[in-house]
Amino acid sequence: MLEMETFRVLSFLLGISSVFSESLCSTPTDSTLEPGLDHHFTIPDYIVLFSMLVISCAIGFFVGMFGEKQTTSDDFLLGSSSMGTLPMALSLAASFITAIELLGNPSEFYNHGSQFFLICISFVLVVPLTSWLYLPVFMKLRLTSAYEYLEMRFDYKVRALASGLYIIQMIFYTSVAVFAPALALSHVTGLNTYLAVTMVYCVCIFYASQGGMKAVILTDTFQAVVLLSSLVLLLVMGQLLTPGGFTQIWEDSLATNRIENLIWDSDITVKHNVWSVVIGGTVYWLSMFCASQASIQKYLSVQSIVQVRKALWVSAVGLIIIYCINAYMGAILYSNYKNCDPLTRNIIRSSDQMLPLYVLNVLGKYTGIPGFFVAGIFAASLGTVASAINSLAAVTMQDFLSNIMTVQIPDNKGAVFSRYLSILYGVISFLLIFVVETLGSVLQITLTFNGMVGGVILGLFTLGMFFPWASSKGALYAALLAISTLVWIGAGTQIAQSDGFDSSIQKAISTEGCDICFNATWSYDDKNLPSQEVFILYRISYLWYSSIGMLITVLMGLAISVCTGPHDPRLVHSDLQSPPLYHMWMSMSKDSKLSLGLPIQNETNEVKSIGSIFSTNLKHFSSINQHEDVRY
Repeated sequence: MLEMETFRVLSFLLGISSVFSESLCSTPTDSTLEPGLDHHFTIPDYIVLFSMLVISCAIGFFVGMFGEKQTTSDDFLLGSSSMGTLPMALSLAASFITAIELLGNPSEFYNHGSQFFLICISFVLVVPLTSWLYLPVFMKLRLTSAYEYLEMRFDYKVRALASGLYIIQMIFYTSVAVFAPALALSHVTGLNTYLAVTMVYCVCIFYASQGGMKAVILTDTFQAVVLLSSLVLLLVMGQLLTPGGFTQIWEDSLATNRIENLIWDSDITVKHNVWSVVIGGTVYWLSMFCASQASIQKYLSVQSIVQVRKALWVSAVGLIIIYCINAYMGAILYSNYKNCDPLTRNIIRSSDQMLPLYVLNVLGKYTGIPGFFVAGIFAASLGTVASAINSLAAVTMQDFLSNIMTVQIPDNKGAVFSRYLSILYGVISFLLIFVVETLGSVLQITLTFNGMVGGVILGLFTLGMFFPWASSKGALYAALLAISTLVWIGAGTQIAQSDGFDSSIQKAISTEGCDICFNATWSYDDKNLPSQEVFILYRISYLWYSSIGMLITVLMGLAISVCTGPHDPRLVHSDLQSPPLYHMWMSMSKDSKLSLGLPIQNETNEVKSIGSIFSTNLKHFSSINQHEDVRY
């Protein structure tokens, strides 16, 4: 029955897509090539691409049809906590790498240099912070929806706010994460934009709804291999086919300051410097690792905290490798286009089309290579969307249907409800594609909002786990203040940018090697709108948004809690607190504890017996003792 409904939904998506495209599967001939393109997408390329999609569908089909029967919501949403460490690690990395980044990061190096790629340091810092400060709480409680913690620690209003923000964020983010790269690919490959997005959503909805978290993780594992293999292939071939090889590539980037010295300027308006990239980037990625339902849900797909910690390091190494390859691909792009910038020459319409242009023009003569490259881009989109719709199903069912709307869902029907929710969110996200394409600045707005929401939700978890005095009023009002402040800053920034303000500095580019009618060299160090005319908060680097959201939430949350009456620390269950912080508070002197209202000696045992403080959520504590493998 569900399979028939799924196929009907997929047919509906194809029908909607066909309305916007007269010929989804048309392949351009040599006579229809865009100016500046030497090759086009061929039949072997389509075979490679469709093979990746078919294998992804097959994994979901076999997990759903022949795997262990999934009846409860935990079976469907958490994979019965039976997944392996390596598949979960690869799935985690695959969900973090979007197609936007795969296309945008090489052009970031090409246009602005290497400073941004200090973000790799953030991955190293994020893992221990996640492993020791936040992860123990999530693994101890093992809540299907991470935001249920916020009700256990604060109240249902805080939980509903965080869940609502996450749902809005992820629906729009997935639409943009699929549409933006599909649009970039369409211009240089001839692959129809609507065909691309329809294929991504049809495949995602099929395997995510049929196999649940198990299918998502196993398919992500396959897609991570495809993604990484395609990047390594591009790097090796780019290295071999660039005249002069590594030496020339390095010298070209060094000569134009694309390989930069560290920028230690503490100015928060500098787009990329050591502080914004490392500190701001660390907080941003901490929000991705510790405040995102999609990530936390995958942690719970394995049995022990030791497995998760290993998986975090594996995923961090994977992310570092991918970012380093992206940076080097940017250097390869510059060596190939140093004498004729394709964007200035109007061969491409945006910087994120530069890598696809290179693949078609330079590597297109090798059969199947463009198809493998696009398969890698599609793999990134699939991983993002599949993880998103699975997590949205979990949040909606646990936080809204079961909690706020008090819908009674029998345990043996949990998987069915979750499947239908996955399909629903897949369709909603797909339909938003047609809204996204009509809004010119939606990409930047969505990515900015993504950082804002993550920082605020991270602030709520930090407030609850680190500070037992924080009250529900403090958390709620501080979060509302933080998101309002960030929306104001973000809106002001968008207006300033639409008026011509740009804080980034373009590295030198040239068109001397193009043709005699178009011969010049530029170094765009000026902005159309002087920075002095723009309010300082509108000039803040986007990398600081998550940090601002987190700081406002935590600091104002504490201040409001003090002003309105702090929460009694003795009523905060030890399992709701971050172990290092809890042990720090408990190691204080008796006088200090008394002055701070902290429990003394065995007083915490009395607190653990107070059932009313957790309302109906105490049911989760009955199962805590089943997970004694959680070690700190």
